[in-house]
Amino acid sequence: MVEITSVGGFIVLVCDVWAIVSIFGSRASTWRKALWIIAVLLLPILGFILWLLFGPRAARNPA
Repeated sequence: MVEITSVGGFIVLVCDVWAIVSIFGSRASTWRKALWIIAVLLLPILGFILWLLFGPRAARNPA
């Protein structure tokens, strides 16, 4: 059971780091970035889901 919990925690950590990196790379204002990062840090699972649905996306470089 401990291994399952550890794997779940690791997956949440990876998703949250991905969200934070994407938030930093977005074109959103500094205040919006800060609010999204706080939401992801304080509410790891819910914050990630909300960011996934409504959050700013990283700027893509045109090829």
